[in-house]
Amino acid sequence: MTKRMVVLIGGLVVLVGALAGFKILQVRAAIAQASSFQPPPEAVTTVIARSAEWPASVSAIGNVAAVQGVTVSADLPGIVEGIAIDSGRTVRAGEVLVQLDTRQEQAQLAAAAAQLELARLNLDRLRGLVAEGITSRADYDRVVAEHAQAAARVGEIRATIERKRIRAPFSGVLGIRQVNLGQYLNGGDPVVPLQSLHPIYVNFALPQQEVGRLRVGGAVTVSAEGLAKAFTGRITAIDSIVDEATRNVQVQATLPNTDGHLHPGMFVETQVAMGGSSVVALPASAISYAPYGDSVFIVEDVKGPTGQPYRGVRQQVVKLGGGRGDQVAVLSGLDAGAEVVTSGVFKLRNGAAVRVNNQVQPANDPAPKPEDN
Repeated sequence: MTKRMVVLIGGLVVLVGALAGFKILQVRAAIAQASSFQPPPEAVTTVIARSAEWPASVSAIGNVAAVQGVTVSADLPGIVEGIAIDSGRTVRAGEVLVQLDTRQEQAQLAAAAAQLELARLNLDRLRGLVAEGITSRADYDRVVAEHAQAAARVGEIRATIERKRIRAPFSGVLGIRQVNLGQYLNGGDPVVPLQSLHPIYVNFALPQQEVGRLRVGGAVTVSAEGLAKAFTGRITAIDSIVDEATRNVQVQATLPNTDGHLHPGMFVETQVAMGGSSVVALPASAISYAPYGDSVFIVEDVKGPTGQPYRGVRQQVVKLGGGRGDQVAVLSGLDAGAEVVTSGVFKLRNGAAVRVNNQVQPANDPAPKPEDN
């Protein structure tokens, strides 16, 4: 009985060992097959990377300001007797805008003119008497002073009358008038805004690290929402100090505004030209964005596990610059002449096999003009 049990147990051990060995062979064969398995190539489109000269620029939000802009106000109190302006009209320097009532001043001027004439007659009469030695020099000097005082009084009243004739201090475009006929104005009351719109200023701020590249005379392009065209001008002033709170420097550009489309107070987007730089331009679809770094996939010959070469991709981390249209500038990490995947990057991994099909290419225009623009 014991001998039979030993033989049975030995047979079971041999059977289990044989089964285990067969299973190990199966697993090893599966591992070998899996390691040699090559997934089917992914269909992608590619483009040959080329160098391009891109103009460097810095964007900022600016504010439009008039070269000359005031709210014309009353110099002296008085009643509005005449209005010679219409809201929104263009006026020239010195043109009369509003006339205040001067009837009282005109009466005072007539009295002063009569007093001046009497002083002149007395002066002429005493001049002859002094020459004949009939009157004293002191009387003559008193009459001379009275004549000068009367002349000054006439000039003062005429100046008052002129100050009640409110004129445009410079040529420009009027705003909405704030006075009506017969209205009483105190000294300093607003009459109408006046803005000189051609040329016009655009003020904006740039970070302090850009100060070294700024120069007076540099080109500036301005665009505004709602305006179909862009405006070009030149930098005319750079502030001498940097704001301690924002570390920005204020810049002022002057632009022609012959059609009057730019108005003081408007917000605009400014592009300041900073020279040019050589970059590698790629379609934006070629970039794989990631928190650890942006990258592209370069198509090249790759060796498989068996040593056989195939067309695959290599992931390359790149440093990106600005964008222009459908393109993105690559500043470093990619050489011109490399074949770069432009679509299908989301399904690729380092070393993946690819099949290039460039029958349909993604957009790659530096200045696109979409139909719904």
